[in-house]
Amino acid sequence: MPLLLREPEFKDLFTQDLPLIDVRAPLEFEHGAFPNAINLALLLDSERHEIGKKYKNAGKDAAINLGNELVSGVSKEQRLNNWQEFLLANPSAVVYCFRGGLRSQTVQQWLADLNIEVPLVEGGYKALRRYLIDTIETVRLRSQFMIIGGKTGSAKTHLLNSLNFSIDLEGLANHRGSAFGKRIQGQPSQIDFENQLAIALLKLPFENAQQLFLEDESRSIGSMSIPKEFHDKMTASPIAMLEESMEARVETIYKDYIYSNFQDFQNDDADAAQENFSAFLLGSLERIQRRLGAERHAELHTTMEQALNHNDPVESETLHRHWIERLLSEYYDPMYEYQMNKKLDRVIYRGSREEFLAWASHLNRLG
Repeated sequence: MPLLLREPEFKDLFTQDLPLIDVRAPLEFEHGAFPNAINLALLLDSERHEIGKKYKNAGKDAAINLGNELVSGVSKEQRLNNWQEFLLANPSAVVYCFRGGLRSQTVQQWLADLNIEVPLVEGGYKALRRYLIDTIETVRLRSQFMIIGGKTGSAKTHLLNSLNFSIDLEGLANHRGSAFGKRIQGQPSQIDFENQLAIALLKLPFENAQQLFLEDESRSIGSMSIPKEFHDKMTASPIAMLEESMEARVETIYKDYIYSNFQDFQNDDADAAQENFSAFLLGSLERIQRRLGAERHAELHTTMEQALNHNDPVESETLHRHWIERLLSEYYDPMYEYQMNKKLDRVIYRGSREEFLAWASHLNRLG
């Protein structure tokens, strides 16, 4: 009997971060995969394409024969070596293809011929994906959501990440959720975002939780979309409003969007960091030019350029804080207040971070 990993074991697979060998073709892997998966394909994209045509024109047996021809000799040996090396370093790994069919079974058998046993996922990628989609729906139905709101710069994300029973949607989407929110590493695919959301939910100790804390988000975070039914519940859930001073909010924005982002650019390419960061920051301002109006945009653009080009770090920081405060008070705050007026009936708490932690302590045990 082949070794199989069945659905009752899927939760442990994800919560224990077990390594996964994805033997699908590279294009399939790029479309969507799981965080702990490595793509060690049985068939390359071109080979899969040829076998698919053969299957359509001549049937399954002819397709299998072609596959054995294409993956033989040196190519078969190279792929076996890749699987063996990974399993030597990751002996708890499991293997899957799209449906848990011929490709993963072939890999499992080839390895068994070398006296190497590796379990395959029953139902393959499709079954794992369905399990994660069902997890999101199960949490939506069973959990109470508490939405953390507050004006831009209120450090909502930092608060979320200090709580045991929270999901940082912006972190999963690798985007800070505004015109300035793009991260240098780029965003995952939509499928990968959903998979990561489900896995994050699986890892929460829900047996001790009464509330799931989430940030007040629009459905879109950059190019990612929060699953509709999940977001619908967010928009109908109570809101706890963080209220912080302008000084504190400017400090948060400066640290997150200027200092931290610049460090990311430096780590990526130190020589071009200043140029690339300047292009990023000015380009982000450009995206909201029409909503700012020509005059205000020009003034902010000038101050931003002065901050980016100033030789004195202290004066540069002062200029950055100046345009940040203007952008908050003249653009983001009025926009947020307009949006919040539509949600006032859902607001059940207002206070600072420290006051919130004291108030919320009776809802869940906080980290």
